[in-house]
Amino acid sequence: MKRLISTLLVSCAAFLLATSGAMAALKAGDKAPDFTAQASLGGQVSTFSLADALKKGPVVLYFYPAAFTTGCTIEAHLFADAIDRYKALGATVIGVSNDKIETLNKFSVSECRSKFAVAADTDKKIMKSYDAVMMIKSDYASRTSYVITPDHAILYEYSSMNPDKHVENTLQALQQWAAKKK
Repeated sequence: MKRLISTLLVSCAAFLLATSGAMAALKAGDKAPDFTAQASLGGQVSTFSLADALKKGPVVLYFYPAAFTTGCTIEAHLFADAIDRYKALGATVIGVSNDKIETLNKFSVSECRSKFAVAADTDKKIMKSYDAVMMIKSDYASRTSYVITPDHAILYEYSSMNPDKHVENTLQALQQWAAKKK
């Protein structure tokens, strides 16, 4: 009986962790909050500005809990593998977590494969403005992805602690947006 209760408690905790932060407040049509942040691309630190990036085309902004964790590593690999498809659609990809820039310097090289930038949100201002704070562990971002169009509008949002569909879903939203523009 103790074993059953223990198993149920672990299962419930895992479910709550997996579903925490699954409801992003910003929806399609909302204005994307502007931000600037220190970011690392290939271990090189620069300032990322959403407004500047949007002048070049749409932006895929994705929040992830922590560099070098299993799910975040999987997600970074998936985004890195798909970066040429994003670029073909004129899109910039930027990942955001509350990791320190020193950690992101390493993560941007090893896990992001120097293909896209990751930004440090150590004061959690960006996470909060996009309602991407994990409910259970407020020091971490929820796994939430946004597609933002050059007019600063949220085109698409997707929240799931499972990293598997973020790339597929954001690419599909971008492809549909691009097709409508033609």
